[in-house]
Amino acid sequence: MGSMGVTLRWKLRISSVAREGISRVEPSERGSQANPAAGIPEDAALAAACQAGDLHAYERLYRLQGARMKNLARNLLGTKSDAEDAVQETFLKVQRSIANFRGQSSLVTWTFRILVNTCHDLRRRQMRRKEIVPEKREEGATPAEPRAPGGHPSLKLALERAIAQLTQHQRDVFLLYEVEGFRHAEIAEMLEISETASKNTLFQAKKNLRQALEAPQSSQAGGA
Repeated sequence: MGSMGVTLRWKLRISSVAREGISRVEPSERGSQANPAAGIPEDAALAAACQAGDLHAYERLYRLQGARMKNLARNLLGTKSDAEDAVQETFLKVQRSIANFRGQSSLVTWTFRILVNTCHDLRRRQMRRKEIVPEKREEGATPAEPRAPGGHPSLKLALERAIAQLTQHQRDVFLLYEVEGFRHAEIAEMLEISETASKNTLFQAKKNLRQALEAPQSSQAGGA
């Protein structure tokens, strides 16, 4: 699919020493909350309002989560236009299926589950139509968050390429946990896996990222 153009919402820090001898790619900040649903104390009330057909409730849900949804969708799909399409389609699906929402998870978690599935469906449709071309960075596009002070552009590009090489499942878990700040319990509900599977997948994703990021450095050292 070409470069993903990952829109990172956290400042990158790659530590060379970590537990079990594995370098960790970890955020130095995740925004104001680790649990996205924690910012909506009226989650149940908001869900009830949506089920009652209150359009203002959908508008509030969009104001609260729209930017984060677009960020995740862009990371999964690679372009701003595809991300906007995915978010729009997600809200249409939310409206059509809100009657089936039973409150077993938060409304936010349920909405992001629909978003992830929508992104996957869109990618499959693109591949069937053979519309995927090497991505070009959009003119005037700016990252959602500034790079870490002193961060080198080549490091960010290397990270984007490394994330693009992960399996779809590993990429989903990595982005949801490290970039969007969801807890493993929430990711498990979104992806319909166990919490243990989510943790193991994240561990493997970080391991693969470390190997991908260290390979160029090893090559350069060997050629010095």
